Amino acid sequence: MPAMLPVPADGVPRLTDVLASSTASLAGRENAFGLPAASGVVIVLVDGLGAANLQARAGHARFLAPRMAKRDVIRTVLPSTTAAALASLTTGRLPGAHGLVGYRTLDAGNDRLVNQLSGWDAAMVPETWQRCPTLFESAGLAGVDAIAIGAARYADSGFTRAVLRGAEYRVAASMPDRFAAALDLLQTRAAPLVYLYVPELDQAAHAHGWESDRWLGLLEQLDAEVASFERRMPRGAGLLVTADHGVVDVPSHRHVFIDAKPELVEGVRHVGGEPRFLSLYVEPGLGAGERDALLARWRAAEEHRAWVLSRDEAIEAGLYGAVAEEVRPRIGDILVAARAGIAYYDRREANRQAEAMIGQHGSLTDEETRVPLIRGGVFGRA
Repeated sequence: MPAMLPVPADGVPRLTDVLASSTASLAGRENAFGLPAASGVVIVLVDGLGAANLQARAGHARFLAPRMAKRDVIRTVLPSTTAAALASLTTGRLPGAHGLVGYRTLDAGNDRLVNQLSGWDAAMVPETWQRCPTLFESAGLAGVDAIAIGAARYADSGFTRAVLRGAEYRVAASMPDRFAAALDLLQTRAAPLVYLYVPELDQAAHAHGWESDRWLGLLEQLDAEVASFERRMPRGAGLLVTADHGVVDVPSHRHVFIDAKPELVEGVRHVGGEPRFLSLYVEPGLGAGERDALLARWRAAEEHRAWVLSRDEAIEAGLYGAVAEEVRPRIGDILVAARAGIAYYDRREANRQAEAMIGQHGSLTDEETRVPLIRGGVFGRA
């Protein structure tokens, strides 16, 4: 087992509690975050806004940053990636239960890697591959109006069907349009539960880096939108601003090409996961001794800058929570989670566009796993 694996304690506040706590607040019930009763709730999910990213640019987020006290930092899931985190947000379950255990995971029945954001097809049905009911579905059964606000391109996607089922989807193109739609819902619906998705910062981080002027400009825009939105909210409504993961910038000279060492890919059938959290799936016929030898080679080569562990070790450590038997094969036989500011790539890939990305995430570092939970409206006054 890798030394000093950063596994959050059981009592650490998590992203998995956000939606359930919000729903409880609508009914005036006790909840994990101590949220008071609210006449409506808006959860703003800012893709890629880690607590460290916000703290480092506090001067450009004069509304959000001062409101992020110690209690307002929570933990996302492993891997710290959108597919796994948003499924955990909306189901209240860790990836080992809902089954979205990474960006590219193994569909063992069809011997292929599948993209959990955009790779949905008839062989990977969203309603069954994502195994858990959503909290939107249970809210609907309790008579709560659940609405998700996002771009048109996500409205009918497989990922939306997997993680947002049970919520009415409202299309709004721009960031201002989405906040305007949320305000309209608070004013016209009785006690709504509103999920508002902001992808722009993550998109800019991937393309330009989170330290770029482009990312900074979008942070300033987000900050202004949230500040304006809170001023106009009905007084009894609650607001939460959170994220799925943080971001680290990895320049091209920090890329590590795993195919440069043939001994690290010998016996590996599929290289899944993402650049900062590799999921290696070995050949089915590889014997136990050969698997152990492959794991040992990876540790010898990379443990100075990554956590390297087997599937069994990851499950035993609780990184995925309780793992359902049908989810187990989706987790890599060997997992390589970057500690240093590096990203792993395989130059044998047919499509190498991912190497152009600067902003990265997926691993277990604080920069990637600590996210804000900033409270506004009636939640901020409690």
